[in-house]
Amino acid sequence: MKDKLGREIDYLRVSVTQRCNLSCVYCGKADCDKKENELPAETIIRIVESFAKCGIKKVRLTGGEPLVRRDICSIAAGIRKIPGVETLALTTNAVLLKQYAHDLAEAEVDSINISLDSTDGSTYRKLTGADVLEKVIEGISEAQKEGITKIRINAVLVRGVNDAEAGGLIEIARNDPIDVRFIELMPFSDLGENAGKLVTTGELLERFSFLRPVESDEKSTAKYYSAEGFRGRVGFISPVSHKFCGECSRVRLLSDGKVKPCLGYDMAYDIMPFIDDREKLLAEIRKIIFEKPAGHSFESGSAAHGLNRTGG
Repeated sequence: MKDKLGREIDYLRVSVTQRCNLSCVYCGKADCDKKENELPAETIIRIVESFAKCGIKKVRLTGGEPLVRRDICSIAAGIRKIPGVETLALTTNAVLLKQYAHDLAEAEVDSINISLDSTDGSTYRKLTGADVLEKVIEGISEAQKEGITKIRINAVLVRGVNDAEAGGLIEIARNDPIDVRFIELMPFSDLGENAGKLVTTGELLERFSFLRPVESDEKSTAKYYSAEGFRGRVGFISPVSHKFCGECSRVRLLSDGKVKPCLGYDMAYDIMPFIDDREKLLAEIRKIIFEKPAGHSFESGSAAHGLNRTGG
C-alpha cells in the first residue's frame, strides 16, 4: 500500500531479537544480552502475515543477530509460506552461518547480507570484541556451497578505526561474485559524538576513482559501481550525506512487537494490544504505514533505538 506521500511501502525488516554474539562499537550494544519481550516464532509469523495483506512483498530477518535464535529457520520457513511474500532475506554477522546455512537454504532464503567491517583479524576484533573472523569467512563459503548465491557484504567505516580497510573489502568484489556495500556511519553508537568519524560516500569515490557507476534493475537504497575484471559490485548507501527518504519503501518490526516506520525516527508503535484481533491489527498496521514520516532526523542526532533493536 501507499503512504500519505504516495510511496509504495512493500518492504518489512523484522528484528527477531535484540541479542547479539558480538559487541560492535557502532550499533548501540547496551541490551545485546537481553531476551526479554522477544516475540515467539508463531507471533512473528502472524504479524508478517498481516503485513503481507497490507502489501508487503519483501521481508528481511535481522536482529541483533538473528542466528542466535535457535528457531530462526522455523521463522524463515513460516514466513516463506505466507501468500504475498515474494522475497525473503537475512542480515547476519555470519559467526553462526556455517551451522545454519543448509537449513536456511532449505527454508528458501533468497539472499543474505553479511555485516563485515574488516578483513584484518586485529581490526575486526577491535570493532566487534571477538576473534571470530575465520568463522565468518567459513560461514560465507558454506552459504555459497548450499546454493545461496545472492550474498552481499555490508561494511560501516569509522574514521581512524577501519577506514583503511576499504580497499581490502573492495577486493572481495573483485575476486568473488559478491557485492560489497559501504554504509555511512549513523548516530547509534557507543563512540560518542560522530563528528570526524563519518567516512562519506564522496570520499570513497574520490579515493577509489577507478570505480564506475553501473545500471541496476533492483529496487535498492544502494548506488552500485564496478570496474574491469570485477566479479561483484561495490555499493554505497548514504543516509547521512545523501538522504534517500523520498524513495524509502520500508518499515520495521522490532523484537518486542513495536513497529518503527523509519530507522531515524523516534516513534515506535506498539501493535501487541491488537494481536488477537486480526481486523484491528490490520487496521493499525495500515494506519502506521500511511503515517510513515517524510524523512529521518539523523542530522539532529535523533535516534531512539540502537541498531541491535532495529536491525539497521
